[in-house]
Amino acid sequence: MDKVTIIDYDRIYKNFIDEKYLHGHDEYYYRNQQVKQPEGGWRHLHSNEVEDLVKNSNSATNWDDIWVTDEFDTSMIRNNHFFGMVRIGKVSRQVLQYHDLRVPIGITDSSIISCDIGDNVAIHDVHYMANYIIGDNCILFNIQEMSTTDHSKFGNGVIKEGEPEDVRVWLEVMNETGTRKIMPFDGMITADAYLWAKYADDEKLQQRLKEITQNSVDSQRGYYGTIGDSCVIKNSWILKDAKIGPHCYIKGASKLKNITINSSEEEPSQIGEGVILVNGVTGYGCRIFYSVVATRFVLGDNCNLKYGARLIHSVLGDNSTISCCEVLNNLIFPSHEQHHNNSFLISACVMGQSNMAAGATIGSNHNSRATDGEIVASRGFWPGLCTSIKHSSKFASFTLLSKADYPSELNIMLPFCLVNNNASKDELEVMPAYWWMYNMYAIARNTSKYLKRDKRKRKIQNIEFETFAPDTMEETIAARKLLEVWTCKALLKKEGKNITPYAYKELRQMGQDLLENHPEIVDQLEVFGEDMEKGHRKVRILKVRQAYQAYGDMLLHYAVENIIRYLNEKPNNSIEKLNGLFEGRRMRKWINLGGQMMPEDDVDQLREDIAEGRLNSWDEIHRRYDELWEQYKIEKLYHAYGSLLYLLHDATISAETWNRVLDHAVEVQQYICDQVYLSRKKDYDNPFRNATYRNENEKLAVLGKLEEVSFVKQIQEETAAFIEKVKSLKSA
Repeated sequence: MDKVTIIDYDRIYKNFIDEKYLHGHDEYYYRNQQVKQPEGGWRHLHSNEVEDLVKNSNSATNWDDIWVTDEFDTSMIRNNHFFGMVRIGKVSRQVLQYHDLRVPIGITDSSIISCDIGDNVAIHDVHYMANYIIGDNCILFNIQEMSTTDHSKFGNGVIKEGEPEDVRVWLEVMNETGTRKIMPFDGMITADAYLWAKYADDEKLQQRLKEITQNSVDSQRGYYGTIGDSCVIKNSWILKDAKIGPHCYIKGASKLKNITINSSEEEPSQIGEGVILVNGVTGYGCRIFYSVVATRFVLGDNCNLKYGARLIHSVLGDNSTISCCEVLNNLIFPSHEQHHNNSFLISACVMGQSNMAAGATIGSNHNSRATDGEIVASRGFWPGLCTSIKHSSKFASFTLLSKADYPSELNIMLPFCLVNNNASKDELEVMPAYWWMYNMYAIARNTSKYLKRDKRKRKIQNIEFETFAPDTMEETIAARKLLEVWTCKALLKKEGKNITPYAYKELRQMGQDLLENHPEIVDQLEVFGEDMEKGHRKVRILKVRQAYQAYGDMLLHYAVENIIRYLNEKPNNSIEKLNGLFEGRRMRKWINLGGQMMPEDDVDQLREDIAEGRLNSWDEIHRRYDELWEQYKIEKLYHAYGSLLYLLHDATISAETWNRVLDHAVEVQQYICDQVYLSRKKDYDNPFRNATYRNENEKLAVLGKLEEVSFVKQIQEETAAFIEKVKSLKSA
């Protein structure tokens, strides 16, 4: 059991590293490698300087162990205790200012144990600082404890020489069982986390990723904690085994332990009042404030945690914000928003561009005799107010859940849909393509919204922000096929016919004919989905014909946008040349790897190359991501072209057909433009919204004029530009 013991006085600074781990080096070996040598080098104190320091109420275990530079003003060093070797950079009679805080350069009222201090640093009222390297121009003010152990790992999931395996830090993401556990490391992105956690069955991959991560950090003991240049740390309690990047601002933090906080002049990070961060890594440009608690975590770049949020055993992707709520055992891709005190997210993989409403309980706890399962939500997941769903559930891209307590597990296969629990009819209702038909403003704005929120300067994680991309469009194609089959089955059932004799292909063909050529019949059918909810309730599909057409328009819009972009970049090409170039090839299986889209074959090759030792570091793996990202541009075009062929039921596209497609694309783009305006106009025309304003002038002062809404204007300009592009293509 831990207890207080009495040791020799000089042990306060000696034997930082156990002798058996020195391997012939002295205990300052790794410290010296970390330290930047000052211009002109170090020197011992002059006798008069020692005398001045003693007069200023300073003490040292040995003044010969205090090293300084030629610019050293002893009057700025007062009432301190120095233990062991302490090296101090330039000390001048000047003041450092950060916001309204102004403090003199120098060291006062502090205890310094075996530290290196950079040029022009202000250290005041730091009650205990041991084994740290402080950069230039830093302010350390009113800190209770700063210490580093000889086995410090700074949040990386590695072990040091002589440590047992059970001290290794793991993150148990995606479920509570620990069967998808991963080792955090400085530089981890969501692609890495997903690659590691998802393919839990690939034993060789799992072993190699563990080896690569362990080898990414020197296992030798003796590395010091670091505070980067121009950091400000004030009014904080404990920093233990902390690596703080340059230009970081920390105020009022409670505890930062076994942590790396990445920060730079371009992307400074900030840590605020009452924050506790333990066993984790934060990305660049993060802001963490107001009693946040995060343990065993990795935080991407440009992320916000605030207002008492709890993040535990989780990876949070770039450009995300979590406030107030509780988030446990998750892998969350970039651009996640969760702002409300009473929202709860557990044991899930949420694939980005997501928004959690107030009262949402995603993953009700322990709904079976076993440990909870998992929830997988593709891009654009949006559970509404006071939504509760159970493990295990899966959701297609851009699924909107209406307010409800969903009684059973769900597998929603229709993208861009609205899901509703109709308790009065005891049915689950699903409206495919809801966003396209009824809230075009939101879905059209989606891409530009997330692009504007992407404030990263160094974009390591490649992210597909486009709403209509290979992943969502493959889901759309699959959804159209399901609607064809379900519509055909609905007609056969209505006519009292047996479904069994019909093959899947026949059902699809019959359903396709109904949906494309016989709207009057389809509108009279009751169409029900299959395998979308556990149990025996009916799953009613609403507005089947309209959704089928909407899915087709989405595909056409996606395909033509990408083909036109390519033809504009390659003016010597034509649609006839594309026929020969692409030959109808369409990748059908796509993986969302942390926000980056990859064909499944490429992911499988990546896994093999890691497992077989052809990729031997995370830097090499990240370079492969970048190579695949460059290839993605043309693969996306292949996919867009193949999607258009699927829509046209053809193997090639003639010039005549292409002109018809372009005309239809103009109609679709105009529809988008009109619907953006009309869906935003609903807010202006809603009598209940208008009831809060005393007159029209007040409403316009608050909302602005509809015609001046920035995105409405943007989409109108984009539509006009698209029409001009089409005219140019047709004339060419």
